[in-house]
Amino acid sequence: MNEEAKALELAWQRLLYQIKPLFGRKPNLQSMLFLIGVQELGQLHREFTKEEKQDLMHIAVCTLMEHEYYYEFAGRDEDGWPHFERTHKPLPEDRKKQERLLKKQIINYFNNHTDQEE
Repeated sequence: MNEEAKALELAWQRLLYQIKPLFGRKPNLQSMLFLIGVQELGQLHREFTKEEKQDLMHIAVCTLMEHEYYYEFAGRDEDGWPHFERTHKPLPEDRKKQERLLKKQIINYFNNHTDQEE
């Protein structure tokens, strides 16, 4: 593992430790995506169906990958759900690269949102 990968993994583990009290256990990548999706939807205090939970994770991926120009925000529907369109930039084919990119963007997301709240 190179230095950049080690630094990313250390930052990722720190973030998971900070978020752990919200879940009562150490969250995983899917939990983090769900949390971001709920935050982006803005409907924090309600129950979601299984399909809605999958949609929330998709919203999170699109929101995160928008910063890397893989998706563009297209607007919200009548229920307030955000929608995105794929750009022409191809996603990395390697699953590990995709996961590292998501982790990096999740860390940035929480750093940016924490800075805004202070």
